[in-house]
Amino acid sequence: MPIDMRQFHQTFFEESLEGLAGMETELLRLEKAALDNGHDAVAADPEILNTIFRAAHSVKGGSSTFGFDEVAAFAHVLESRLDDLRDGRSRPDRRVISLLLLSVDCLRSLIIAARTGKDVDKNAIDGVRAQLESLGSENASPVATTAAGMPAQSSGTAHWDIVFRPHRRLFHNGNDPLRILRELSDLGELKVQADLAALPAWEQMDPEACYPAWNIELIGPVTRETIADVFSWVMDDCTLAVSAHPVQSLAQRSIAEAVASMDAHADTLRVSVPKVDALINTVGELVITQTMLSQLTTNFSFDNLSRLFAGIAQLERNTRELQESVMHIRMLPLSFAFNRLPRLVHDMSQKLEKKVELTIHGEQTEIDKTVIDRLIDPLLHLVRNSLDHGIEPPAARRAAGKPETGRIELKAYQKGGNVVIEVRDDGRGLAYDRIFSKAVERGLFPASANPAPEEIAEMIFRPGFSTAESVSDVSGRGVGMDVVRNNIRSLGGTIEVVSQPGSGTCFTVRLPLTLAILDGLSVQVGAHTYILPLVSIIESVRINPEQISRPAGSAELYGLRKEYLPLLRLYELFHVEPRSTDLAQGLLVIVEADGKKAGLYVDDLLGQQQVVIKSLATHYRKVEGISAATILGDGTVAMILDVTGLTRLAHAGTGRGPVPSGDTFTPAVTPTLN
Repeated sequence: MPIDMRQFHQTFFEESLEGLAGMETELLRLEKAALDNGHDAVAADPEILNTIFRAAHSVKGGSSTFGFDEVAAFAHVLESRLDDLRDGRSRPDRRVISLLLLSVDCLRSLIIAARTGKDVDKNAIDGVRAQLESLGSENASPVATTAAGMPAQSSGTAHWDIVFRPHRRLFHNGNDPLRILRELSDLGELKVQADLAALPAWEQMDPEACYPAWNIELIGPVTRETIADVFSWVMDDCTLAVSAHPVQSLAQRSIAEAVASMDAHADTLRVSVPKVDALINTVGELVITQTMLSQLTTNFSFDNLSRLFAGIAQLERNTRELQESVMHIRMLPLSFAFNRLPRLVHDMSQKLEKKVELTIHGEQTEIDKTVIDRLIDPLLHLVRNSLDHGIEPPAARRAAGKPETGRIELKAYQKGGNVVIEVRDDGRGLAYDRIFSKAVERGLFPASANPAPEEIAEMIFRPGFSTAESVSDVSGRGVGMDVVRNNIRSLGGTIEVVSQPGSGTCFTVRLPLTLAILDGLSVQVGAHTYILPLVSIIESVRINPEQISRPAGSAELYGLRKEYLPLLRLYELFHVEPRSTDLAQGLLVIVEADGKKAGLYVDDLLGQQQVVIKSLATHYRKVEGISAATILGDGTVAMILDVTGLTRLAHAGTGRGPVPSGDTFTPAVTPTLN
């Protein structure tokens, strides 16, 4: 019975894309080494070249085996050029590395096309392939390389740029430029543009002098040697430059598309053997505990009551360990997200003509895979923002007394139950004056206002807010930072910005470790139970009525240790009947989100517990002030409070915003959660 090879395709795609990501990382390392040494070429570590070669070889072998002929053909040409680098027949200078990076893009596009069935830009891929083949001809025939160091294209359809600038005495030797152009037209498709910049006035013209020059594009199966033969008779009477036409379509693709195409792990999860072993051990302990409890219940008597309690306690420990083991399996290092950004910085800094160095710390910090999948887009926007708005051009940095090369630092670490990610740059910082002027123009601030820098910085998260003077394909449309905040809030996280004009900006993102399990505090409001995320709680206090104030036109405030906090009555917010409306009879839970504090009035605290998060929007609808739901041990549904949204409501001075007029929202009307 023949084997169905399609069952192995997914594994091939995943391993190939992972190998290409490794190739890209090593190529960027080579380019950085060349820049650091101040030379165009670099003496590469043989192990780095071997790593790059092995990845290309694996892609070629796998694609040949599974019948992906286009991938195999391109990988074969790339492998040959990498073999030249390994054997010393070619040196990895910046031109070669740039071509190899384009080749990685081509291979990635071909593999994704094979996986998804989508079309690729074959003209662009053929152009890169022709340049790779011509690089081989260049290595084999050094005389075919021009002073400009451009590759000599050799096979397939080549695209050449030719600048033919005759000397004044060209006609004196009986040469005719038109004859040369006719010969070129016989070689392929020809586009000619005359350059008449040197043509003098009529009275100053010498009829025996040749003044025009020609810019020529030639497309056809032509080598550099063939073009050189056409001009061989006039080589001493002209200035001739022949170069391969640059490949545009891949180089000019959007940065977002380039980064998105690197997603090789969307549907898979790789788990280390130690994590699997820990899970198996935990399951074994659980089976033993279950067997012990089964034996106790078979011939149960009150004499075995203490053993039953001990067994239940053991079952609880085993269940907690099993839960932790499963959660650890879902945890992935942030390098899965961070490793996509060096190429983004490389391409975008070249596009913006800036010098930028990206440093990454803490990439081994682990977080839930679901969070990583949804973190890519916010990270992309933050790094783009630093590159475009933060880092200055080299001339501006020199004028400011800074190094020409700007720095962007990406740092991750775990703090409590959260993962903190910092995106920091040493650029120009936020232009508070321009932001304030734009905010006044849009009516967000009165012209007489004197807001704090933190309040001005908050404006960049407003939808449609932008201080860019012109719109480009990088920024300027006023979208991005509001999307970043919304996406991070949807993950249960927060984002803050701190900026020092002239010194740089730091965005700090705080995210929960997982979106599946939450450590929470159960609170009671009337007959209903709500869950407050433990990481957002600062403290709980008994309310002293003398410390409550209500300024005119403002919400209730509670004075706590020389600080006035907005007070939010949850029973008013969710339209439920409280145990008592007398604040002295309840408790105030102090919470913090986005750097702001608020006090939530509840009837009682029930205790701390871990809960499984269930989406509320999926089963009911999105409700402001509620982030999700959970099922308690007695089978009832409890709402998980959105501390960020509640704090925002409290500071806005309203306690009834989320519930429409005439509507009520209680757990009782929520559909059953599965």
